[in-house]
Amino acid sequence: MSVARLVCRAVHRGLVIAAAALVLAGCGGGGSERDDFLVGVVEDSVRLPQPAAARERLQDVHDAGFDALRITSIWSPGQTEPTQSELRVLRNVAEASRSAGVRLFIAVYHAGSATTPQTDQERSDFAAYAASLPRQLPVRDIIIGNEPNLNRFWMPQFGPDGEDVAARDYGLLLAESYDALKAVSEDVNVIGGALAPRGSDRPELARDTHSPTAFLRDLGLFYRQSGRDRPLMDTLAYHPYETNSSVAPGNPHPESTTMTLGDYDRLRTLLGEAFEGTPQEGEDLPILYTEFGVETRIPADKADLYEGREFPSVKPVDEQTQADDYTKAIRLAYCQETVLGILLFHVFDELDLRGWQSGVRYVDGTPKQSYDIVKREAEAARAGKVDCED
Repeated sequence: MSVARLVCRAVHRGLVIAAAALVLAGCGGGGSERDDFLVGVVEDSVRLPQPAAARERLQDVHDAGFDALRITSIWSPGQTEPTQSELRVLRNVAEASRSAGVRLFIAVYHAGSATTPQTDQERSDFAAYAASLPRQLPVRDIIIGNEPNLNRFWMPQFGPDGEDVAARDYGLLLAESYDALKAVSEDVNVIGGALAPRGSDRPELARDTHSPTAFLRDLGLFYRQSGRDRPLMDTLAYHPYETNSSVAPGNPHPESTTMTLGDYDRLRTLLGEAFEGTPQEGEDLPILYTEFGVETRIPADKADLYEGREFPSVKPVDEQTQADDYTKAIRLAYCQETVLGILLFHVFDELDLRGWQSGVRYVDGTPKQSYDIVKREAEAARAGKVDCED
């Protein structure tokens, strides 16, 4: 991308981006300065009902070197705004984030596929819920949905003839939410996708899922056929997880429908194919990697702190490998010109070993070997000290 094109998109749908920081030397070479690049974290443990406790937990996020935070707010059928208790929690996090200088992203989605918003009324209610957040809170970044290409979060995936109804129905939800959020303020950053990096594209399987490749193509087809004259989103959220934690980030998958951190060029091309020539930005659509995690093995002296049993498919790694992989992931994302940032999954390990032990701190809060290494890399990216030619 040319310098001129970068400057032209420096203000993206009401989001003020530091254009001077995006004028890169060659837009892919060393010495680039991107002081707008985000290195953040997904950390719902900050969702606390006591303001002081939320501030303390948020400080832990900030102290670990992160300048962005993603939390969730779960919508249930019939809701058009959060309950008072949920709003109180969200306000605690929003105010603590603002005080700490941490950019807050709220992902709004339903708890699981059984509550997928499928009807016009449910989509309207969902959109109203999402729009109520920037109306009542100091937050401007809203993610719509979570991994709608997987049947864990979205059903149905396929229609009776094998057609991709998930992309169609998610597109309807995204359009409704976009319009509702923009009615609150044009400055709201509507973030769509939140796609998982792989899927089968086979409706006959019990776990019927879509690859991100098929899902984005079908979303673009739905959008074109709908005749909609407004965009669907301002930013694409994407989850570039590798197959398991033992796989280092960065390897491309040219013969596969899977797309991870090494498939950035193909992801951009796919966005162009899906949306170029429409009101929806395509190849130059900003991308935010909103989940990426590498799990570590738990040492014997910490084992009693955890519950449950690790799934064999996870293949956790040692803490130095986690540090190396997180460092590589941050550098890869930084050097991908339309990527706004990367959010790691998590700061703190989850208690249940069936969950994610991908934090840079153990469940008791003590730092892992990876903590200082990841913090330094996050700070280097924020200071524009990543060499993209290395």
